[in-house]
This record gives sequence, structure tokens and C-alpha cells, in this order.
Amino acid sequence: MPFVKLQKNKAYFKRYQVKYRRRREGKTDYYARKRLIVQAKNKYNAPKYRLVVRFTNTDIICQIVYAKIQGDIVLAAAYSHELPRYGIKVGLTNWAASYATGLLVARRVLAKIGLADKYEGFPEIDGSVQEVEAIEDGPRPFKAFLDVGLKNTTTGSKVFAAMKGASDGGIFVPHSERRLPGFDSESKELDAETLRSYIYGGHVAEYMRSLKEEDGERYKAQFSRFIKAGLSADDLEDMYASAHKAIRADPSFKATEKKTEGPKRRHQTPLNAKQRKDRVRQKIEAFKRSQE
Repeated sequence: MPFVKLQKNKAYFKRYQVKYRRRREGKTDYYARKRLIVQAKNKYNAPKYRLVVRFTNTDIICQIVYAKIQGDIVLAAAYSHELPRYGIKVGLTNWAASYATGLLVARRVLAKIGLADKYEGFPEIDGSVQEVEAIEDGPRPFKAFLDVGLKNTTTGSKVFAAMKGASDGGIFVPHSERRLPGFDSESKELDAETLRSYIYGGHVAEYMRSLKEEDGERYKAQFSRFIKAGLSADDLEDMYASAHKAIRADPSFKATEKKTEGPKRRHQTPLNAKQRKDRVRQKIEAFKRSQE
């Protein structure tokens, strides 16, 4: 039998160092995180801000975050479940909702730091890609880098919808047009009409029309919430346009009122062994008395 050298012996395991917990759980890309949070060595307390975009099955989360030794600090946050307050009652996880959430977090953080009046962004949405430029004789624009986490950065991804919304909202987010919907990799040009259509939910409206013609039953099942809200394919653009105006008018956070129904249930203190035995004895005696 040939001799096989033992590679992972005692000396190997004595020197083995486990990775960070969030790396073991597959939650954090520390290679990317290091480059997003590292600060200039010749500056003091000048953190890098990140536009953190995350998705769940029913929600879109946009946060402005910076790192400290103690951990990450959230400067401002916006969620797609806040959009019904601005008129977007359905489709809270699509591309247009992601854009609106990015717009909301941008206006919210600028209002918090006092730059909302100086940097209004780009209210007129025409599908073009523009970056916020510094004004003369004034403070520089608020700068944040896009943090996509573990999500694949494919062309047309919803993370870039939030980035575009934040950029149009007045935050300087360094980016190009290469990953936005409507970009042609062969001609290296962006179709502005396609991008504008995505911002106003045009791709959803087009699918609604085609599905309604092909299969009415499936249309009723898939877009039941739209039908219940009284929305058709022709109503989507107006809904998103009015929502954008409402977000710019009042981006402040408003907590929802918690409904309390009746007194709270309190957990009973568990009985000790003596009390349990006494309880059993009382039940036995009560049973005997009932038999007499």
C-alpha cells in the first residue's frame, strides 16, 4: 500500500483560524466590505457612506450607513412598505418601487443633514443618466457608494433602480449607465425611453396588457391586488409620477400607530416540585369527594 502523507495533522489544526462568523454564514463579502469602508489615512473622522440596498420577499430596504469600530451606524433608512403612504399601494417589490424607495431615502437623508434645498436632484425624469454636481459657493453634494451585498450585479437589476432613484433624489452616487435597463452592450448606448418606462412601471403595464389579452383568468389571479385597488395598465404611470411628487414634498418618517386590543397576556410563573405535587393531591381529593 503506497504511503499517503497526512496533510491536515495536529500541527495544521493548531494553526487553523476560522473565518468571521458572517463569512461562515455566507452573509457578508468582506473583500468588498473592506474596500467600501476604508477611510483615508490623512483624514480624521471622515467616514465613507454607503447606500445599502437589500431585498426580502415582501420588502425593499434602502439605508445610508457608515462604519465605526463599534459597528455600522444607520444615518437614514427607507422601506418600500412606506410607499402606500405616497399612493403606491401594490407592487411594492418591483423595479419602479425600488426606484421610489431609493428616491425616498435620498430626500430623507438630505433633509436630515440640511442639504435638501441646495440639492434637489433631477425632478424631470427623461431616462437620461446624470450625476449630481457640486454647486458654486456652497457645500459639496452628499456622497455615498452603492453596497449591493451578495446580490448579482446583472444588467437591469433592482439594486440599480434604487441607485438611480437615490441619484435622481440628490445624492452623488458614482455610477455609469452600463447596468441600467436599456443599455445595449454592442452599441454601448443607453435607450433613455426604456429606462424611463421602467421607472414609471411601463414594463409591468405592458405585461398586464399582454396577459389580459392572452389569458384573462391568469390575469385576474396574478394581478388581483391591482384589480382590487382599481388599477389598470393605463393608471400606473400617473400613480408613480404622483408618488414621486409626494415623496419630494414630504419625505419625513412617520411611525404607524400600534393597535392594542385588550390587556396583555402575562406568562404564569412555573410551579416548583412541591407545588405540582400539592396540585395533584388536591385534584385526587376533589375526585374522591365527587365519587362519594
